[in-house]
Amino acid sequence: MTDNHAHVAGLLLAAGGGRRLGGHPKALLEHRGRPLVEHAAGVLRAAGCDRVHVVLGARADAVRKEAVLPGCVLVDNPEWEEGMGSSLRAGLASLRDTDARAVLVSLVDQPGIGSEAAARLLAACRSPATLAAASYAGRRGHPVLLGRDHWAGIAATATGDRGARAYLRTHEDAITLVECADVARPYDIDTVADLARLEQRPG
Repeated sequence: MTDNHAHVAGLLLAAGGGRRLGGHPKALLEHRGRPLVEHAAGVLRAAGCDRVHVVLGARADAVRKEAVLPGCVLVDNPEWEEGMGSSLRAGLASLRDTDARAVLVSLVDQPGIGSEAAARLLAACRSPATLAAASYAGRRGHPVLLGRDHWAGIAATATGDRGARAYLRTHEDAITLVECADVARPYDIDTVADLARLEQRPG
């Protein structure tokens, strides 16, 4: 790990209840024979995140029981039904007393984004003032890298399902875009039709 992105934490938002999936939490969807949250946390570790915090909400007890998440800090978000913004706030709060200079935020329902894309974002970290986002053919997406200097402002504006979107919109000129279309596919697992994108273990 280079000095540029030493002490960058990973933050996985995995609290959603899967409303459009019949109420099945996305963290517990099966991917490659294991809960999807395991894969998503593994991506952040493989990319080189110094630590990984995982925000849980819907059926958090079941996730803790079924998923193997070694070395991860599990963060409960009792307000998960309010949307992604509450999970982002909970995750940032959990990192407040660490030495992380930035955090790489990813979503549990994007299995097409792997460690290579995440590592590119980590490499974009220059200081606690850094803002960076993956780009797909010029369109901003996830994951996003949020320097520590921005955490308070992001937490203050993260409401509903907006996450960091409002803050990033007002700081557009400061965002470094990191092209990842050649190594990742930024689709979401949102509906029953999307479940076909998950890789089921044969047999």
